[in-house]
Amino acid sequence: MKVLETILRNIQNVKVIDESIDYSQYIPLDLSITNDVLAKEEIADSSHFEKYIENYLTENNAKVAFGGYNEIRNLYKRSTVFNDPKTEERNIHIGLDLWIKAGTPVLAALDGFIHSFNYNTGVGDYGPTIIIEHKIEKQRFYTLYGHLSLESISNIKIGDIVEKGTQIGTLGDALVNGDYAPHLHFQIIEEISNTFGDYPGVCSKSDLDYYLKNCPDPNLLLKIK
Repeated sequence: MKVLETILRNIQNVKVIDESIDYSQYIPLDLSITNDVLAKEEIADSSHFEKYIENYLTENNAKVAFGGYNEIRNLYKRSTVFNDPKTEERNIHIGLDLWIKAGTPVLAALDGFIHSFNYNTGVGDYGPTIIIEHKIEKQRFYTLYGHLSLESISNIKIGDIVEKGTQIGTLGDALVNGDYAPHLHFQIIEEISNTFGDYPGVCSKSDLDYYLKNCPDPNLLLKIK
């Protein structure tokens, strides 16, 4: 097992959205190409997709839908961000999504400082994004928080210290978050290279092995049951 994965497994009591919502109120959500129900839903339209999420949560008496790590999705076919004719299609999700209403508080997973932030515009992109740098047991790594509100990045600066569990922003709506139903894209990154306020959250099949090694399953840290 890699050093970073061991560190993540040993950390307890981590939440990245609304501290008051217990994990017992979370429910898995399958957005993969094998989910036949999605074929009947207009999830390419953010308003229809948001209604689908709301109904799913209501029907299951839950407050947060989660999942998506290493999941092949059709959701990205609507966006040129993932479908450049000159390159291989990117359709495998390598973060963990937490689906809940816009305005929900977003929390720092761990102690660290603001590495970078950016407003990644365009359909299918992250929208407002924050990346936090961490160092535990001499291991440096990063957490990415995508699909935030514009207010989340309006009063921060690189190097700002953040503490585990403190609010770093709120979830954005479809007008700013890349035209998605409101949710947090949470990702753990070991080597971030020279990227700034951005890092691939969806990859192609040929690049999957690299990204799975560099971006371990966020649920190793969150431990959502």
